[in-house]
Amino acid sequence: MNLTTLLDMAADGGDDRIVLGSSRDGLSAGQLREAARNGAATLARGGASALVHIAKNGPAFPVALLAAALAGVPFVPINYRLGRAQLGALLAKHPGAYVIADEQHAGLAEEIAVGIRTPEAWLAAARTPAASGSASDPDPDSTAVIIYTSGTTSEPKGVLLRHGNLVSYVIGTVEFGSAGADESSLLCVPPYHIAAVSNVLTNLYAGRRLVLLDAFTPSAWLRLVRDERVTNAMVVPTILARIMDDGSADRSVPSLRTLAYGGAAMPPRVIERALREWPHVGFVNAYGLTETSSTVSILGPEEHREAFASADPAVRARLHSAGRPIPGVDVQVRDADGVEVPIGAPGRIWVRGEQVSGEYAGKARARDDGWFDTRDLGRLDADGFLFVEGRQDDTIIRGAENIAPAEIEDVLLRQDGVADAVAVGVPDDEWGHRIEAVVTPERDAELDPDALREAAEAALRTSKTPDRIAVWDEIPRTDTGKIQRHHVVTRLAVGDDITG
Repeated sequence: MNLTTLLDMAADGGDDRIVLGSSRDGLSAGQLREAARNGAATLARGGASALVHIAKNGPAFPVALLAAALAGVPFVPINYRLGRAQLGALLAKHPGAYVIADEQHAGLAEEIAVGIRTPEAWLAAARTPAASGSASDPDPDSTAVIIYTSGTTSEPKGVLLRHGNLVSYVIGTVEFGSAGADESSLLCVPPYHIAAVSNVLTNLYAGRRLVLLDAFTPSAWLRLVRDERVTNAMVVPTILARIMDDGSADRSVPSLRTLAYGGAAMPPRVIERALREWPHVGFVNAYGLTETSSTVSILGPEEHREAFASADPAVRARLHSAGRPIPGVDVQVRDADGVEVPIGAPGRIWVRGEQVSGEYAGKARARDDGWFDTRDLGRLDADGFLFVEGRQDDTIIRGAENIAPAEIEDVLLRQDGVADAVAVGVPDDEWGHRIEAVVTPERDAELDPDALREAAEAALRTSKTPDRIAVWDEIPRTDTGKIQRHHVVTRLAVGDDITG
C-alpha cells in the first residue's frame, strides 16, 4: 500500500462529507482526490523531481502532499522561518523541484525550480479541471516525504519517510472510516512538522474533517474550535500553555472531545490546569519523532484521569509519562553499549516497527537489526509506561558526572510562580560544565533566584543544583516547542540577563 491507496479508499468509500476545510465550503474526499490528480498532472508535465512547500498551513498543503504521492515524487515541506542562507542550502538539495512558496520566498527557488506558485495559485490551479493523465502507483519502498530536522545543534538532516512507513503508521493507529459525520479536527502545527503530515493522512483515512489554522493566537484557536465545532485537536505544549495563561480569553470549548499534545515536554502545571478546566476533554500525550513517522507511544484519556486523581505517587507520576507503546511498535531502554537495562533504570530509548524509518538523505539507514536509536533518554516502569527524560545531546557533564537537565527542570517547574524553565551546561575550565538555569515567571509573579536555588538544593544533590539562575521574560523555543538550548548557553556564557 501507498499514500495513493489511502486517498482512493477515502474517496471511493466516503459519503461526500467534507474532509478538508470549513463545513461551509470545504472539499470532499472525492474533490480532494481530483485536486490532487490535477496537481500531479502539473508536476508530471514539468518533469518535477520533487514538490517543495515553503509556506504556512492552509488547504494547499494537503493537496500538495497527495499530489506529490500521485506523481510519484517526494513531498518536501521546508521551514519557512529559516534564514535565507539556510533556505537556499536546503533548496539546492532539490534541483528540478516544483516549488510552492509564499511571495516572500519565491525568489529563492528560481534557480532550482521547474515551476513556482504561491499556495493560493497552486490551489486554484489544482481545483481547475485538467487532463490529468494516469496517476502513479508508487512502490511502498519509495520515498513519500522528506522532512528536515530542526538543526538546532547541527546542520538539518533530511529524514526519508517511505510510503510503507507512513501507511503502516496510519493503518496501525486509525480505523478506516471510523469518524462520525459531525467530527472535525483542528491542526495548527506547521506543515514541516511530522505531526502535520500524519494528521492529514490519519484524519483523511478516518473520514474526519480537517481544519487548518495558519497563525496561532489563543483567541483565534479558541474561536475556531467553537465556530467549526471542532471535536479533536492537536497542539504543542507551548500552544496549550498560552491558551491556559491567557486571562482575557473565553476558554469554553463545548464541542472539543479529544486534545492530543506532543513535540516537547509538557510543563506539569499546564496539563494539570487543563485537566481541571476542561474535565470533559480526553487528553492524549503522543510521543514520537520524525524518524518514526509520528507517534510511537500514547498516554490516553483514561490514563490521564486516573493519574491526575491518584494519591499514589507512582501512579500520579504517569501523568507526565509518554504512556505505553502503540500496537506494532516495540520499545527498549538500553545503556551506552546498546544493552537493554532493567525495568526502571535510565538509558537511551530504542524503537522498532514498520513505521520506523531511521533513514536520512545521503546516509545509510541508522538502524540496528530493525531497531532505531532515538537518542532520547528515558526509562520504562513495571507496567510499561515510558518516561522521556531529555536528549542524550543535552546531557550536562559536570566533573565527569552525567546530569540530565530534565531532572533539574522538573524541580524548578514545580516551584510557585515558575512558568517555564531550562537547565543547561555552560562551558567551564575547571568542571567541564557548570550548571546554569533560566526561569520565566507566571503572570504577575516575582521570582527570587536565591530561593529557587535553595528549593533545587533541597530536592537535588548539591552537585545537581544550578550554580546560577537567570530570570528571563521568555525562553527561546522553536515553533514546535523545543527549547533552543544552544541560544540559552550562548546568552548565559556572556552573562546576558543574569539576575541571580
